[in-house]
Amino acid sequence: MDIALTFFDGLSDLLINPQKRLFWGYLLSGFSLAFLYLCFIRKENIKATFSQTFGKDIWWSASAKSDYLIIMINKLVMMAVIPLIITKLAIATYIFENLHHLFEGRPQLWLDLPAHWVALAFTLSLFLMDDASKYLVHRWLHTVPFLWAFHKVHHTAETLTPFTVLRVHPVEGIIFAFRAVLVQALCLGTFFFFFGARVELIDVLGANIVLFIFHITGSNLRHSHVWLSYGSTIEHLFISPAQHQIHHSIDQRHHDRNYGAVLALWDWMGNSLYLAKDQAGLSFGVQGEVQPHHLKNLYITPFKEAFLSLAPKRKKPLLDHSSNN
Repeated sequence: MDIALTFFDGLSDLLINPQKRLFWGYLLSGFSLAFLYLCFIRKENIKATFSQTFGKDIWWSASAKSDYLIIMINKLVMMAVIPLIITKLAIATYIFENLHHLFEGRPQLWLDLPAHWVALAFTLSLFLMDDASKYLVHRWLHTVPFLWAFHKVHHTAETLTPFTVLRVHPVEGIIFAFRAVLVQALCLGTFFFFFGARVELIDVLGANIVLFIFHITGSNLRHSHVWLSYGSTIEHLFISPAQHQIHHSIDQRHHDRNYGAVLALWDWMGNSLYLAKDQAGLSFGVQGEVQPHHLKNLYITPFKEAFLSLAPKRKKPLLDHSSNN
């Protein structure tokens, strides 16, 4: 009974926790933005607008159904794994204590600096470290064959809904969980060492205010069929929904582009930025995948492909050019 309650509490938390992207408020704001954009900017009729946002062929496709199943299975898996992951508080404490060995005593920086400036510095630093680490890990998931075998599960989605963000193999989920813990612990431990009790997160409903703004302004449209571009200037700074859809495109030109979560700066600096100039009727998925939504291919096959990627490639034997005469 306790396991069942924990399971359903975890699922409901996805929709009621403002720290989660699928929080109902973010979904509502995203769909509202989509309707306003499609109806008043794109001049689409109501039927076309509804089809792009709530079409049955999108929300009840084989791809979407597998998204929902993955979310439930992964919730069970993570219930068993998360308790084994060391907490950010433990790592933050470790960092805090070891900083004493690097610095004599415990220097307090800018003691006359108002607490709200410390809070602002902490909030922005945490956001920047979090976003930069997401970019790096995401890039590695694409460029390291062992990791791509697991990340490919996310890209086998052939239709995109906000729930596709959780279409991930448990191995990827664990990688990102470790990433989050390490980033938060490093930021917490360092700031508390230098600024003490003045450290505070500027939040809205418990969510970092920067991420709250990101989510409330349509983050969920990234995994959708609503083509929303910010224009080339802004897309050098922030990843638009259209840019992330390009990231999911099956077109070879779009591969290994737009790894960023919020900021496009990392892609710009990493030469992986692709601007959403024109909508070209994108198709999503991974070429050559057979039965991409079958549970075996979503959970078991990635392990096989990952370890095969580690096997040394056989060198082709040199041709014998010696004469037989």
